[in-house]
Amino acid sequence: MLADALGRAREYLARHGSDSPRLDADLLACRALGVERLRLYTEHERPLTAAERDLYRELLRRRASGEPVAYILGTRPFRGLALEVGPGVLVPRPETELLVEWALEVADADARVLDWGTGSGAIALALATEGEGVRVTGVERSEEALAFARRNAAALGATVEFFHSDGLAGVAGRTFELIVANPPYLTPADLQIGGPALAHEPQGALVAGPTGLEAFERIAGEATTALVPGGWLLAEIGAGQEAAVRGRFEAAGLTELTARPDLAGIVRVVGARRR
Repeated sequence: MLADALGRAREYLARHGSDSPRLDADLLACRALGVERLRLYTEHERPLTAAERDLYRELLRRRASGEPVAYILGTRPFRGLALEVGPGVLVPRPETELLVEWALEVADADARVLDWGTGSGAIALALATEGEGVRVTGVERSEEALAFARRNAAALGATVEFFHSDGLAGVAGRTFELIVANPPYLTPADLQIGGPALAHEPQGALVAGPTGLEAFERIAGEATTALVPGGWLLAEIGAGQEAAVRGRFEAAGLTELTARPDLAGIVRVVGARRR
């Protein structure tokens, strides 16, 4: 019976470290059965076929090993966009929506916007589809991740110019009114603490270096030449990094530093402007 299978699956995932066992079990059941989530509740007494049981068990096994649900399903929603994701690209997080919201506030119509380290294209595509007339460019050093971004743009019919580039080398000489970034900001020790939850995602998109601040130093330096005077730099940061990131931005000559917290009160985005 479906209800019994769901109950066992939720308990199994809870024992194996899932922080959302009910949601994970439900989403994987939807994939195994080929149904919408509502039908898990309206058809809770339906029997599972042998093929459905076998597929569900395999999906649960993958999740219990730490593989992200987004990789198992092959998609991840972000601000209403269905994005293709998989091994080799960072899974978009809900907290990154705060960065998008702030960017939409400061991006004037026809603004040139650069997404530094675009990954799956989540930020760039959200800005391209929601921003009024903004012209979005994304740069990404991983060719594997960039392939996801390009496929997502094509699937959404969104206009974003993507470049394979380490930092801003691929767009040297261009200037922008806004630079947004969700860079790597973990240390190797942070990655170890994260355990299986992070082990499946690309280390290069997660780990900045020994201090976790290396990417912010580079972004700040590049922003001083790539931003027009008065242009904004907005960057997502890790918990507890606000003071250190502010210091890096100030050292680079950026001004008007400010920060915004997420719904849990944790500062997640730091903003600054070029003089």
